Amino acid sequence: MATPVIVVSTFPKSCRLRKRADFLKLQHVKSTITVKGFLVVWQPNHYGISRLGITASKKVGSAVIRNKIKRRVREVFRHHRLLIPAIDLNVIARRDSALMDFQSVELELEKAFRHIGANIC
Repeated sequence: MATPVIVVSTFPKSCRLRKRADFLKLQHVKSTITVKGFLVVWQPNHYGISRLGITASKKVGSAVIRNKIKRRVREVFRHHRLLIPAIDLNVIARRDSALMDFQSVELELEKAFRHIGANIC
């Protein structure tokens, strides 16, 4: 009988940037990458897990559009979080992200995550 494969694809509170201080720490970090529709800012953390924060200002679009973008970013992160080293990430949505479908968002964020992983390791 084959051993079942357990895939952890949740997004618990421990994997989120929740406090303003966490976002402010990332504000002045020079580790950034720009991909189509997004700016990703990161720095290593001491928690042993990767944590995600998402910023989408009113310039991106209405509340419906901003929430759709944030759901898509969370979903991509959720599927790739075990492959990302222990870092704090802030994904900043740009205006172009409002016009992107899920596959485009996933492709661009995967590029960013691969770049980050190559620079950390």
